[in-house]
Amino acid sequence: MNLLFDQNISPKLVKQLEDIFPEAKQVRQLGLENASDAAIFEYAKKHDYAIVTFDSDFVDLNIIKGFPPKIIWLRTGNLTTNSISELLRNNISVIQDFLNSEEHEILELIKSKL
Repeated sequence: MNLLFDQNISPKLVKQLEDIFPEAKQVRQLGLENASDAAIFEYAKKHDYAIVTFDSDFVDLNIIKGFPPKIIWLRTGNLTTNSISELLRNNISVIQDFLNSEEHEILELIKSKL
C-alpha cells in the first residue's frame, strides 16, 4: 500500500520522503488537484493508496463507505512541510504496522514522538 497526500499537503513532501515511501504521490501528481474528496477516496481505493490528510471528511467517508482506503489523519493543526516529514519519519514503524494491518482503518497522528 502506498501513500497519497491530500491537496492541503505540499507535493514537496513526496520528494522529502522518497527514501522511505518511494511510491508516494500527492493528488496534483495524479491530476486530482481539484477533485472532490469522494473522487480522491475512490481513486485511492482503486489504486491501493492510503490517504494522508488533515481533513476529517475522509474519516467521514470511511465511516460511510468503509475501507479500503486506509486513512492517516494528521490531527496536528497546520504544520510546515518539514514538520510533516519529521512527524511521518518519527512514526515510520507505527505507519508501516498500520499499513500492513488487516483490521485497522484509520491512524491518527497527533504529535511527533520525542
